Amino acid sequence: MFNSTRIDQFKNIPTPFYYYNMELLENTLDLIKTEASRYGYHIHYAVKANANPKIMKLIQTYGFGADCVSGNEITRSLETGYTANKIVYAGVGKSDREILTALEAGIFCFNCESIPEIELINELAEQTNKTARIAIRINPNVNANTHHYITTGIEENKFGINRWEFESVLETLEQSKNIELIGLHFHIGSQITDLSVFKGLCLRINEIQEWFKERQILVNHINVGGGFGVDYKHPDENPIPDFVSFFGIFKEFLNLTPSQELHFELGRSVVAQCGSLISKVLYVKNGVNTKFAILDAGMTELLRPALYQAYHKIENISSNGEEEVYDVVGPICESSDCFGKAVSLPSTKRNDFIALRTAGAYGEAMASRYNLRDIADSVFSNEL
Repeated sequence: MFNSTRIDQFKNIPTPFYYYNMELLENTLDLIKTEASRYGYHIHYAVKANANPKIMKLIQTYGFGADCVSGNEITRSLETGYTANKIVYAGVGKSDREILTALEAGIFCFNCESIPEIELINELAEQTNKTARIAIRINPNVNANTHHYITTGIEENKFGINRWEFESVLETLEQSKNIELIGLHFHIGSQITDLSVFKGLCLRINEIQEWFKERQILVNHINVGGGFGVDYKHPDENPIPDFVSFFGIFKEFLNLTPSQELHFELGRSVVAQCGSLISKVLYVKNGVNTKFAILDAGMTELLRPALYQAYHKIENISSNGEEEVYDVVGPICESSDCFGKAVSLPSTKRNDFIALRTAGAYGEAMASRYNLRDIADSVFSNEL
């Protein structure tokens, strides 16, 4: 991915920075659009993965909608060209102000996660003389078999409405005159690479739909969320996830009526592989049993390894020397500021360029100014 010409272009750019391969992003979007269009599926880009305006504007040109989890994400989506009638709004803790932002914009749908939330949206909709379209976010109790921090579809999670609450939800909806139920929403977790998990989700949705049909409730929209994973270990061998098989699972196993439309909220699988965090080596320090490669990027630029020990492939893109083993760490005053232990790299020295791969999702989006550090710039392949 990084040839000598590209590395030469990096030499005048202050590090650390996020580098985006826009050709790869376009190729990914082309495949998503082709496969989703085959079945008439609707795609909403999950803004939380990466809210960079240039990234969002490109995705919008493919006709996709936006999946937002805050009022500011709704505002950013509108600013970057997404139409309100393709914006869905999820989140377990929507504030009054955020709900009013969404109502004023006239978004397509609120994905509601609790009875108190439905009651509040109804109250605010009544105050503003509006009707809010909602989908019930249902906790299907399907284990995504992923990291416990990013599993969202089992009963002990804070997300969604459990099956034992259904009757109470229907009673609430009956009393909520400014609410229109248009859909059922599901999202079971993130970074799911076992497609059988999505088959299990389809079968569970079929069961849940039967419960609603028995009560003469048929919604027009089913939203299965996102969660499709990417290959962090082999980003060059598998730069684009297998969307053919992914969409095919839902076509094969999900029972929809002719009037129902299927929606997806894809984030990581869209943008993760197109982004890398580019850093320079500040120092190579000899420890008692290991060498430390100390970078000018840290957990403030890529939080995932510190947050839940996530793996990112680490490459020295400057050196062709003999392999040595390093602990690759950042400059932040926290012991958790470590990108990888016992990482095999070509012989590494000060000012070498290090690429932390598959950082297009939840890299820039989770950046912070801890230690009063500057927010890193973004660099785009089509602008070099």
